[in-house]
Amino acid sequence: MSEVEKKNKTLVRCYFEEAWGKGNVAAVDEFMAADYVEHPIPSGLPPGIEGLKQMTTTYRTAFPNLKATLDDIFAEGDRVAFRWSVSGTHLGNWLGIPPTGNHVTATGITVFRIAGGKVVEGWTSIAELSPTEEELQWLAEGGGGTRSGDISSAERDPSSPIWDVLTRNLAWRFRIAEIQERERIEQELRVSRRIQQALLPETIPQLDGWEIAKYYQPAREVGGDFYDFLQLADGHLGLVIGDVSGKGIPAAVLMANTQSVLRTVAQRGSAPGQALMEANEVLCAYVPPNMFVTCFYAILDPHSGRLRYANAGHDLPYLWHGGEAEELRARGMPLGLMPGMSYEEGGVSLREGNCVLFCSDGLVEAHDPKGEMFGFPRLRTFVAEHGEERSLVDLLIEELYSFVEQGWKQEDDITLLTLRHSAP
Repeated sequence: MSEVEKKNKTLVRCYFEEAWGKGNVAAVDEFMAADYVEHPIPSGLPPGIEGLKQMTTTYRTAFPNLKATLDDIFAEGDRVAFRWSVSGTHLGNWLGIPPTGNHVTATGITVFRIAGGKVVEGWTSIAELSPTEEELQWLAEGGGGTRSGDISSAERDPSSPIWDVLTRNLAWRFRIAEIQERERIEQELRVSRRIQQALLPETIPQLDGWEIAKYYQPAREVGGDFYDFLQLADGHLGLVIGDVSGKGIPAAVLMANTQSVLRTVAQRGSAPGQALMEANEVLCAYVPPNMFVTCFYAILDPHSGRLRYANAGHDLPYLWHGGEAEELRARGMPLGLMPGMSYEEGGVSLREGNCVLFCSDGLVEAHDPKGEMFGFPRLRTFVAEHGEERSLVDLLIEELYSFVEQGWKQEDDITLLTLRHSAP
């Protein structure tokens, strides 16, 4: 990553923390260019930085306990893309809608273009919003056909009968909506599970002089992690590990499309970087703006031990050799996020006894009862100390469960693959 890209990431992190984390409206003037352009312009707001200021103030007024989190951030050239999530309770006026007390959560992706040390353009897509737009419309109308604007201040008094009717109506509406949504999700998850089970490899390739092990545990009935083994020309083996944003049927469908595209470009004999570039161009044409795929793709020549690889925003694998754990680095943006991306390619020669660990972020992002993350430093140290063990996957899962302790609720999918060069 270049120094300019590092500075751009730092700028965006600072802006997000000040403006959204702390509600500091002055941060807009500090980090945004005077001619900043938002795509698209939110309804009812003026263009440019004045609109951003009003937006920040409105959110903080309506949701005084607003919590904003920057989940992922990527930099490429003059662009910085980041995935964020916000949550808060509707305790203040929101564009004429009185407080409802409902808890709202939202996730999305924003891409900033930076020039001259300031953000000059921004694109934002909402990935998930709860309550739904239909529920928000119903709340705005007051339920039962009564519009909130038609309810007098006296009728809003808790002692007024209309208040009791409105409260019962709200409670009933949300209970029904929750039951219907739960039934819909359960049906969707059943369908998604069938799709996913058909996609993941049932068997592990058997290669003379090589040992491959896997571990896969989704956090939900359907997870976003995936892996694949590709039989290529000249006896080469392709190894894929990835993570699809989102959940349910859309994520399962995107997973299927991604695997299909990767398998197609891989069979052309494309190098890892070229394969990811071609896959990205295809996926960008139809992936929804609120979704993307992180992916690490490697090609093994089992005869020479040469491993070539490229990375599309996925967690870095670790190579164990001689008691050390080395990161296999290669730069590249996630698939389906922006077209025209190139993917750096790396390579390493694996010798007898060497082992490579591929993993998803569910492992390093697991938390213990005190809120501490398992983290990359802990993982790297563990691999360095135990990388020569043939049961590395099992030992790592034991270490994870020892770290999180009993009663742990898995927060994200966990996928592990190991590739070990053993004696022929």
